[in-house]
Amino acid sequence: MQSSQNKGRRRFLKQAAAIGTGFFIVPRHVLGRGYLAPSDQLTKGIIGVGGMGRGHIPYAGTRVVAICDVDRNHLTEVANSIGGGIKTFHDHRELIALPEVDIVHIATPPHWHGLIAIDAANAGKDIWCEKPMTRTIGEGKRVIEAVRQNQRMFRLNTWFRFEDNFYGMNTTVKPIKKLVDSGMLGWPLTVTVSKTTGFDWKFYWVGKTKLETMPVPPELDYDRWLGPAPFKPYNPHRVHQTFRGYWDYDGGGLGDMGQHYIDPIQYFLGKDHTSPILVEPDAEQQNWDAVGTFRKITFTYEDGCKIILDGEDKDPDAAYIVGPKGKLFAGFRSDIPNLRERLALLPDPEPQVTNFLDSVKHRTPFALNEQNGFRSCTIINMGKIALQLGRPLRFDPVNQVFIEDTEANYLINPPMRTKQL
Repeated sequence: MQSSQNKGRRRFLKQAAAIGTGFFIVPRHVLGRGYLAPSDQLTKGIIGVGGMGRGHIPYAGTRVVAICDVDRNHLTEVANSIGGGIKTFHDHRELIALPEVDIVHIATPPHWHGLIAIDAANAGKDIWCEKPMTRTIGEGKRVIEAVRQNQRMFRLNTWFRFEDNFYGMNTTVKPIKKLVDSGMLGWPLTVTVSKTTGFDWKFYWVGKTKLETMPVPPELDYDRWLGPAPFKPYNPHRVHQTFRGYWDYDGGGLGDMGQHYIDPIQYFLGKDHTSPILVEPDAEQQNWDAVGTFRKITFTYEDGCKIILDGEDKDPDAAYIVGPKGKLFAGFRSDIPNLRERLALLPDPEPQVTNFLDSVKHRTPFALNEQNGFRSCTIINMGKIALQLGRPLRFDPVNQVFIEDTEANYLINPPMRTKQL
């Protein structure tokens, strides 16, 4: 048994090393639709139970059969709370190998999202992944390849394109989509994301530039927590609740909230299959390790539409959407007369599959999947790269590379540490 596990780990290590160099070849085998319990209840394994993973344990229609974490205290606490002989693992590959797991829920920091999603797809598992989808553009491309070639179902866990009030807009996204599609605002449109329009960039997610080296607590496998990230001496501010403040693992408030805010914009602008062609950052020079803040990041599409991420929030009268014919403000206020009544007469947007269990059972793509999720996550990663380099960048949305910029393209596929993969 030990020999078999060691061989498996070596195989995963070789694959992970190949991923890091950009030459990963995904197997073309399809492992079927997965195990369904007699009650038609789907089983789930959760990887990462220190925070977000705990909140999704009691998800209707699913039963958690296994959990994985590199912090022994997290495993013990959650296993005790679930009870019933729950299986616990330190290595995510062992959880993924369980035949009784239908869905792998990835709730780790973002620097592990891509690798675990690829491993899960190759093992024939369907995938529920927390946002942001991946830490880099290159990882996102490889997740798409793995999910497609293994015919898996993928859900990215941000739901605002199809349900719940969309932050300060005081409505779901559906009427915003209807408004944009109606042409009442005109075209092209500029969307401003700021506190005034109802969206907080959470600039408390910043890193510290002078971290004291401290002993690793005995319950934490810090080397494995780092995984593909470069080795940095341990300090508690790097891990668990404050990891978002470091480029190696996420991207501050932009990484935390960006996909929540930007994904619905991609949807209502009708740009799920493309990306902006220009990103322009306005920020202080970023530290090489610790994430800072930004004054503004502007994304421009080929047709002239723009998304402005306003970190300073200096305009108290800013509109959420501005078009040649009208404006939409926070709270769904508008300068278009009788807007709600006019929208009520228009057809609703195309229906979407918004229950992931239905997606898994019937093999129909979820509303926010690996393809459109990759596109909205690419905007976040474009912004992160522009902030790190401190200059505007031009982007090719077809080939998904930066134009004539070697440094920016290097950050699409930065090297990965392979020791703990």
